[in-house]
Amino acid sequence: MKLSSLLLCAALLTAAVPRDARAGDGPVRFATDPTTGAIASLTLAGDTTGMNWMLRTDGSQYAWVTSKYGWGLGYFTAGGRTLSWHTPESVADGGRRVVYTAGGVRVEVERSEAGGGFAERYTFVNEGAMPVRLTDLGIYTPFNDNYPDARTCLRERCHAHIWPGGAAAWVEARRMSGRGTEVGLMLTQGNVVDYDIWERGPERANSNFRGVVALCPADTTLGPGGRMTVGWRVFACDGPEGFRRSVLRYGGTLAEADRYVATVGDTVRVALRTARGTRHRDVRIGRTGDHTVALDLGGGRQTCVRLLGIPAPEELVARRVAFILDHQQMNDTADARYGAFMVYDNETGRIYLNDDDRASHDTDEGRERVGMGLLLAKWCMLHPDARLRRALVRYAAFVRRELQTADYTTYSQTGRRGYHRGYNYPWVADFYFHMYDLTGDARYAADGYGTLCAFFRHFGYGFYAIDIPVLESMKALERAGMSAERDTLLAHYRRTAARFAETGPLFPRHEVNYEQSIVAPAVAFMAEMYLQTADTACLAYVRRLMPALEAFAGSQPAYNLNGIAIRHWDGYWFGKRPLYGDTFPHYWSTLNAVAYYYYARCGGGDDYLRRARAIVRGNLCLFAPDGRASCAYLAPRRVDGRPGHYYDPFANDQDWALAFYLLVEHGI
Repeated sequence: MKLSSLLLCAALLTAAVPRDARAGDGPVRFATDPTTGAIASLTLAGDTTGMNWMLRTDGSQYAWVTSKYGWGLGYFTAGGRTLSWHTPESVADGGRRVVYTAGGVRVEVERSEAGGGFAERYTFVNEGAMPVRLTDLGIYTPFNDNYPDARTCLRERCHAHIWPGGAAAWVEARRMSGRGTEVGLMLTQGNVVDYDIWERGPERANSNFRGVVALCPADTTLGPGGRMTVGWRVFACDGPEGFRRSVLRYGGTLAEADRYVATVGDTVRVALRTARGTRHRDVRIGRTGDHTVALDLGGGRQTCVRLLGIPAPEELVARRVAFILDHQQMNDTADARYGAFMVYDNETGRIYLNDDDRASHDTDEGRERVGMGLLLAKWCMLHPDARLRRALVRYAAFVRRELQTADYTTYSQTGRRGYHRGYNYPWVADFYFHMYDLTGDARYAADGYGTLCAFFRHFGYGFYAIDIPVLESMKALERAGMSAERDTLLAHYRRTAARFAETGPLFPRHEVNYEQSIVAPAVAFMAEMYLQTADTACLAYVRRLMPALEAFAGSQPAYNLNGIAIRHWDGYWFGKRPLYGDTFPHYWSTLNAVAYYYYARCGGGDDYLRRARAIVRGNLCLFAPDGRASCAYLAPRRVDGRPGHYYDPFANDQDWALAFYLLVEHGI
């Protein structure tokens, strides 16, 4: 069957994905639980998909998501005790007026209809005779952000993009399909300065469940009879631009910057937008690191933008390359891992040998660590260096000797142990092809070809691998005079493209049921196939899937969030401190940048190239000016009560972000 015919089949499959007003073009409606007084469902009028925008809190969707997590319930700490409100003293007007008491604090909840949806107010009243300090506040807003399977996700799940921006906080909940009406939440009173994630233990659906979101107001002290109110509005809107228009129309403020990552000495223009106009402010970046810029909204209210100051990007990459060369290659000739690039523990200041109770494939000397080799090969092409070249030759010898069999079956650990994970093959092949570009040694082109042939032999044509190097492999094999091998590999690629087209948006389950690192590599692969073959059916696939890919990323005014795709499990698998929870950024968010980069080359427009550059630059926060690195930033305030807001101590697999930075910025 021709690829164009398969795309027609895919279009029929796509009927499962909401595309228009049938996906709900009316206001947001809510229903309450009469027992708890909490909101039990959020729906859109006219939505034939039946989507509930929040988790069911009766245990029927996830056994651990019970009525304690109803929308509008919550918790705080006072007097050294953690208290919660969950059992109402009174419920009136169908759940529109509810009163709770927790530790001498009355919590009054008011809900009212508002154009496009409804408004809520949460008022905390100190009923005692002494002042009370409320800390660690959280109000549950359990958005339906989880991954059962692709079909369910595209019809009935949302990505919750959270901006805890003080008095201008908001949440944009986008359908995972990227099509149809979405739901927004904007603050109207008080402030929300952070968020917590709950129910993310290892037994909780692992990587397929983002958790229960709680929005966190700032700590406050209430005198006797004192009151503090947090209010927000929930509304329906038409896509990301519709969300922004709605925030302004309903009296809100949007903070933004012309860029979020800048070289020290540069000036960034920051803006505050309201329905009345826009105010600008220029901010000079005087040092490296985080710049949280407070912005005055008047009346004692503030929001912010978060900017990142870095050395010149090329200097930052150079320091990282030097650090890997000096500290992360195994140079003990008595160790079977001689030549390998390995995980580095920033706390101990040593290579992590993966020899303790953990002994994980996610911290071994193979798999994702190949990204270090790819980065160094690309850098050496740009900046030839004899020492670096020798280190790369040692690394290539290690990969071929210890990770691969004679027929290129590719394992994860030294001695060809572990399992030959499908993702391994394209990574190793991409490294080999770059080594050919660097050295001109045809052996590396042959090794890349053999590795990809083994991939297709073992995994067929339906594995959505990351970084299948279509253009790089075709270029290398052509230059090496291996035209027959080039044609054979292109035939494999064509069969893969046909399978992807046949499957359409109903992606098969991989290590996660549905995720950004399935969608983005598929889009990038098909864009590369269009660039290689000029087959317009491949470009049609890219255009059809682009909304679902873009839906993973939000537009929060912060360097670690703006355009950065949602990921929420990598810190658990790859970090020194295994903890599930939002990782913003995680380097695989740069897969969106790769897809945007190739789409821009396909004629998708300069804006996609701009966005690709912004994403790879946003990931530069994972790299310190001295060349150290972190595999993930744990973004929430807390995850199941454990503190977040930290860079994990392991330098593990984050160097893919720099490899893709060089792709986007230098085309290699």
